[in-house]
Amino acid sequence: MVKHKASPPAAVRRRIGGAGASAIRWALRVATSIVAWTLLLHLFTFLGIPRPPLPIARPSCLGGRSNSTAANSVVAAGEARHLAPPALPHRRLYKSNGYLLVSCNGGLNQMRAAICDMVTVARYLNLTMVIPELDKQSFWADPSDFGDIFYVNHFIDSLRNEVKIVKELPQKFSEKVPLSMQPISWSSDKYYLRQILPLVRKHKVVRFSKTDSRLANNGLPLKLQKLRCHVNYNALRFTPSIEALGNKMISTLRRTGSFIVLHLRYEMDMLAFSGCTHGCSDEETEELTRMRYAYPWWKEKEIDSEKKRLEGLCPLTPGETTLVLKALGFPRDTRIYIASGEIYGGEKRLAVLKTEFPNIVRKEMLLSDDELRPFQKHSTQMAALDYRVSVASDVFIPSNDGNMAKVVEGHRRFTGFHRTIQLDRKKLVELIDLFEDQELSWEEFSVAVKELHGGRMSQPTRRRIIPGQPKEEDYFYANPHECLGPAKKRRDRLKHMEI
Repeated sequence: MVKHKASPPAAVRRRIGGAGASAIRWALRVATSIVAWTLLLHLFTFLGIPRPPLPIARPSCLGGRSNSTAANSVVAAGEARHLAPPALPHRRLYKSNGYLLVSCNGGLNQMRAAICDMVTVARYLNLTMVIPELDKQSFWADPSDFGDIFYVNHFIDSLRNEVKIVKELPQKFSEKVPLSMQPISWSSDKYYLRQILPLVRKHKVVRFSKTDSRLANNGLPLKLQKLRCHVNYNALRFTPSIEALGNKMISTLRRTGSFIVLHLRYEMDMLAFSGCTHGCSDEETEELTRMRYAYPWWKEKEIDSEKKRLEGLCPLTPGETTLVLKALGFPRDTRIYIASGEIYGGEKRLAVLKTEFPNIVRKEMLLSDDELRPFQKHSTQMAALDYRVSVASDVFIPSNDGNMAKVVEGHRRFTGFHRTIQLDRKKLVELIDLFEDQELSWEEFSVAVKELHGGRMSQPTRRRIIPGQPKEEDYFYANPHECLGPAKKRRDRLKHMEI
């Protein structure tokens, strides 16, 4: 006789059935919560509101895991939150008065300053700004776009609480011919409010075809000056590839201790443009003169080279720079990074400098051919690498006061008044000539050079203002004193800001 297993009592069957139903209800609640959170996050993103924090795992009070395991979960959650990207600033909501197109002109640092100015103008006039176009027509003929040099998404996101920036014009304006114009140089905020805003409202789309030095150094509201700094030192971040290679070079240079950067602006374009030919042969002088006449936008053609040099308007030659470095007391084994393009005259012209300071390096010596290959024929991207190293150096010494010299100096002030030696070229060439004519001994020359530059090491100071002569007064981006608080407070602030 086959025995059958006894069926469970009815009460037990009811308990089993109840447990199954509870499990189903619990699963439905979990699924509903997940869907609700997902919809909520999408809604916050759509409205531009910072996302609410996700629930963090807590140590279980019901057992099943050890206290250490539960604690590790909390630590892991904290680390994940630390590694997560920072919350985006609230989007500023405003009625746009029109679209601003910007065509930058010049080299990297001239365009960098111009972008800061144009963002500030767009914010002040409540415009929508389109990602700037970079100069592709000048001497360098660099085909790089904005996104090849700067991190586009970071640029847009970090300024969303100030101004709306789009990657291209909306479709309805794509076939509209914008009003093209050049704002007046060194203009005040009132000029843009009274002269430019009515034009934008009328035409809806305006293009600035020239952007260099179109905003005054001084006399602007404090909030606009601080916005220029925010764009320059926070929003304009280089692309990850440029940042990575720049950091690699800085790390390599740091392995052997401190290093200085010499911005040796002794390149063919600078010499041709400025007409500075001191130390050049007759053949080189003729070549530079032909080049100057070949470029119609270089308006000054007939130039007295020696007169300009004595006025301090020429870059120091590599030989003159060598004398100055020695006189300032830099030891022979100083690690010197040369930030520049190709030096006119090549290795021959650098021979004296290398003899006195043999520990000289350039980016080509710090990076492999494979690493540099994507940057070849892109002078603006190469200049971005030099910029990163220059800002990070222990001492920065420019041989000329061009755009890079000024913008890097201002950046170094912002990050803690790091030393930049502002060479007084007018007095230096007088001293150099006296020394070379044996009218000064080496000791007298060295003492004079040191005394001359004792107060030219980027100490905190205010910009020199010359009413009616904006070209002659101190440049905003060389010394943005409105943005420079006490050094300690600024360092504390920079701990939370990636420059």
